[in-house]
Amino acid sequence: MPFNLLKYGLSSEYPVEVDLPPPTELKPSYDVVIIGGGGHGLAIAYYLSKYHGITNVAVLEKSYLGGGNTARNTAVIRSNYLTSEGVRFYAESVKMFQNLSNEFDFNIMYSERGQLTLAHTDATVRAFRQRAEVNKHFGGRTEMIDRQQIRELVPSLNLDPGHLPVLAGLWHIDGATARHDAVAWGYAKQAAKRGVEIHQLTEVQDLVIENGRITAVKTNRGTVKCGCAVQAIAGASSLMLAKAGIRAPIHTYPLQAMVTQPFKPFLDPLVSSSALHCYVQQTSRGEIVFGGGSDPYPLYNTRSTLDLKESLLAHAIEMFPFMANAKLMRQWAGITDMTPDYSPIMGLSPVQNYYLDAGWGTWGFKSTPICGKTMAELVASGGKVPELIKPFALDRFSTFQQVNEMGATAASH
Repeated sequence: MPFNLLKYGLSSEYPVEVDLPPPTELKPSYDVVIIGGGGHGLAIAYYLSKYHGITNVAVLEKSYLGGGNTARNTAVIRSNYLTSEGVRFYAESVKMFQNLSNEFDFNIMYSERGQLTLAHTDATVRAFRQRAEVNKHFGGRTEMIDRQQIRELVPSLNLDPGHLPVLAGLWHIDGATARHDAVAWGYAKQAAKRGVEIHQLTEVQDLVIENGRITAVKTNRGTVKCGCAVQAIAGASSLMLAKAGIRAPIHTYPLQAMVTQPFKPFLDPLVSSSALHCYVQQTSRGEIVFGGGSDPYPLYNTRSTLDLKESLLAHAIEMFPFMANAKLMRQWAGITDMTPDYSPIMGLSPVQNYYLDAGWGTWGFKSTPICGKTMAELVASGGKVPELIKPFALDRFSTFQQVNEMGATAASH
């Protein structure tokens, strides 16, 4: 990366490399159609083309690339989950994130900063000890730290909010952030180089299913035949599933976040509190990002609300009292598809050759690389589910084999 920047800067012609080719007409058919041009859909296309030689692929995005939840999340990367299945999966994703800039030759602004999760009760301390051991067992760098270590790590943190003093913390050294739109564009650029077609402003309006098998997708630009299709959308997973005649236990809620004016750097780790239902981080531009729980009612809307702003900021100020004087610059929302066990749905569907990447709730961005890789393996094999994603099958809800990640973060749980 530094060598390429130097070569570019010293060139007399300043060559400009186009990230994506110009738009083209849809072909009559493709081997693979991927519904959704966010991080997940683009990652699946990239890994299909790079590792499996499948390039007759169309990524269909109803808006612009990465314009859904990929553009609206707060870009946290971590693997300190509750279950062995979850930790194994997300730990692989963290490892892949660490090398993405080099793999893409495209800077995703990956920054390993660590995540600190606060424990305010004895029960939480016991639960954190278990989480730390599970993480260590599967290669994650997670440990318990005491109040003095927390004070040294985050000097500006209030350790004694009125009714919830901090007793200990779960320190996840692997916690990081990356630029979300850069991740999407890195995958898009490299997939397009290998022949994948990426079609923006192309909305899938219906699915053509014959004899229990998907054969085509109907879009606002015409009908396209396909050998198989992958659903990789966020915020409207259940609506697309309904077009395929598939029932899934997914409920959709808005999830809001906000950001302040920029400050000089003072907060390197990501700090969250499940009891206060709030997480706080400082961006590379100095802005302070706040996030917390989702709205308590289902809704397909990305509007902001005053009541969420008031409750979330009240909790953030308990953690960092001096922020009471900070000026808020922006507030926004995404749409989260929540499952009963707070884990995603990946793998096969009741419709033959229609593969699912859905129900990601608040954790879709951090799984982008490993989800793309494993889903590409699934598609390329013709339906052989990789071991890493077998626990996340849709039928786990009918066999009562849920992967319960409730309470694994300060957001939405």
